[in-house]
Amino acid sequence: MSSSEADPGDPEDAEVIARSVTSPDRFSAIFDRHAAHIHRYLVRRIGPAAAEDALGETFLIAFRKRAGYDTERRDARPWLYGIATNLVAQRRRDEVRELKLREALGPPPDEEGHAERVADQVTAEAMGKLLDSALAELADGDRDTLTLFAGEGLSYEEIAAALDIPLGTVRSRLNRARRKVREALGRPDTTIAKEISTHG
Repeated sequence: MSSSEADPGDPEDAEVIARSVTSPDRFSAIFDRHAAHIHRYLVRRIGPAAAEDALGETFLIAFRKRAGYDTERRDARPWLYGIATNLVAQRRRDEVRELKLREALGPPPDEEGHAERVADQVTAEAMGKLLDSALAELADGDRDTLTLFAGEGLSYEEIAAALDIPLGTVRSRLNRARRKVREALGRPDTTIAKEISTHG
């Protein structure tokens, strides 16, 4: 969980990271707080199999860079999203190939057999393949920005911090990405965030 979701008595992320420079074992608290969110993001971007490795790599990189962490950033999650996004960029060709493959093959079979999973899968099928195709056609930066906003719920400011770009660039990327996805889906703009956040 994020520092904002931590118990009131728990130190903030910035303090934990600062302490971990001399006491490395303290960094495990950062993993405990944020791993689930970063993993979910990576699954959306590169699929569950690759996400497992990328999650470990994200936190390994974060651990190695912890001495340079900007302690003015009380919440480490945007920083971690930035590291994860850089890893995704290294796998960009594989990501696009995966989206195209998912479009061709359709949704995966329901291996667990739970009624809730079946219901969710049926609901997602309607727009899933078209959404995959629309996302695959976006420019890299636009896809990163839209996924962090609609899929991960980051604010404009957090996206700017995660991707190390100006706030105005975040706005322009989102506007462009929303327009292109809206055109591809033939859906009102207000439905796009819901489609992305529930898809995958």
